[in-house]
Amino acid sequence: MSYTIIDIASRAGVSKSTVSRVISGNGYTSEQAREKVLKAIEELQYKPNGVARAMVSQKTNNIGVIIYRQHHPIASHPFYGKILDAILLKAESLNYSVFVTTDREMSLRSADFMHEKRVDGLILISRLSQEVIGHIESFQVPYLIVNGTTDKSDVIQIVNQDYKGGAMVAEYLYQLGHRNVFVIAGPQAHRSHLLRLQGFCERFKELGVEVLSKNIYYSPTSAYEDGYKGLHQIWPQFIGQRPTAIFATNDMLAMGAVRVLLEKGIKIPDEIAVAGFDNIDYASMCYPPLTTVHVEKMKMGEDAVTLLDRLIKKDTVEPLCMEYEPKLFVRSSTQGG
Repeated sequence: MSYTIIDIASRAGVSKSTVSRVISGNGYTSEQAREKVLKAIEELQYKPNGVARAMVSQKTNNIGVIIYRQHHPIASHPFYGKILDAILLKAESLNYSVFVTTDREMSLRSADFMHEKRVDGLILISRLSQEVIGHIESFQVPYLIVNGTTDKSDVIQIVNQDYKGGAMVAEYLYQLGHRNVFVIAGPQAHRSHLLRLQGFCERFKELGVEVLSKNIYYSPTSAYEDGYKGLHQIWPQFIGQRPTAIFATNDMLAMGAVRVLLEKGIKIPDEIAVAGFDNIDYASMCYPPLTTVHVEKMKMGEDAVTLLDRLIKKDTVEPLCMEYEPKLFVRSSTQGG
């Protein structure tokens, strides 16, 4: 049998409002009345209805996560999947339940779904349009952005220092003696790939070497398959003057390029060195292990929930833009042995 707070009030001999205060934890209740309510709840094995509880407390203890990504995989992606894992673990520790949805078209549908679920706050992952942000703001619930940016100065943005990471790879390859480099760049509509490419090319230019436009391949996606197809397609132009190093703006593209080189019998790194970005789990498992830039994926997810919790509680949050320091992980794909 399903009981209500009316049944609890009757059993305890108190008012409905007293029961509501005990359940929600808000407002004063005498210790004697509280004990009566808790005893009645135990006797009736009452489990508060989530909707009713939310109406009392104005909170559902649910948060929403929307991953905006055009191409599959999405939730199982080795980069975004790590962020999502961290979000789920941290949310559980703070007693939040999590609704997760993905949106390939950057539509308003996913945001409307979260609004219907009456979430207390939203975590938006990856690139966003101004239309989506404006729509979400109309819900009047706190939100923040992970691995994406907005022009709005009052929105918390959790990002990696991608420009600096790209420059670090350029500096490193230059110090190894590489001057003829080739870049496989992921979709430039995404801030991460754009900034990584800019940081890499501009640092090389500062060092006196220009990365020619013909030495940059713009991949339609950031997937392994397109890293493979891209280098395979461009390979004929290298006849007579192959690059000595390849930089890809994420690890999946880099590993696709590694496969091409191995199929063609190219020795890595003796003939061509390869570097990626993200330090996904596969980077250390592939052959040869991939030199890459580490991104704090787990920390981004954990911090997103921590900060959203503070926003929900109406606490002040500073700074509004959290940037994580990149770290270069050197492996056998650039230095043999």
